[in-house]
Amino acid sequence: MSDDHDRAGVLGADVRKARPEDVPALVASSAALFAEDAGTRDPTVDITWPLTHGAERFTAGLDDPARLLIVAERDGEVVGHLAGVVAEGSAVRPVKVATLVSLYVRPALRGTRTGARLVAAFLDWAHEQGARQAEVTAYAANEDAVRFYERNGFGTHTLTLGQPL
Repeated sequence: MSDDHDRAGVLGADVRKARPEDVPALVASSAALFAEDAGTRDPTVDITWPLTHGAERFTAGLDDPARLLIVAERDGEVVGHLAGVVAEGSAVRPVKVATLVSLYVRPALRGTRTGARLVAAFLDWAHEQGARQAEVTAYAANEDAVRFYERNGFGTHTLTLGQPL
């Protein structure tokens, strides 16, 4: 990904770094992700979080070198996003880790490799940051997301089991 654009071709969208004017679209994209994913799979998640806290969080992340905010844009409209973060290692796990925090592509553009371009840009950024491991979490019930991430090089590393109380 260049600082300006990664040409997508006819069907998909361009991938570029997010800019301040993209914050409302990032909030909308994040809200769509929350509604579609956690909203149907995890009753413990506050699906209004992007609407109440997203603008502040995205604005703060634009200039944070440890965070990546990129958008997928088609015909001048943001149609998806990816947010990532990199963290230094710890005594227990002494490697720098890049975490793909959120990824969303509008349903009409799925299957156009737009998501794959977002992930490729994230992995390039993670490598540039010196990360030795890239991670992403997905709901086990979201089989489409799990397959997507596996197609893009991720594999099961840990498994979190839960139980409502």
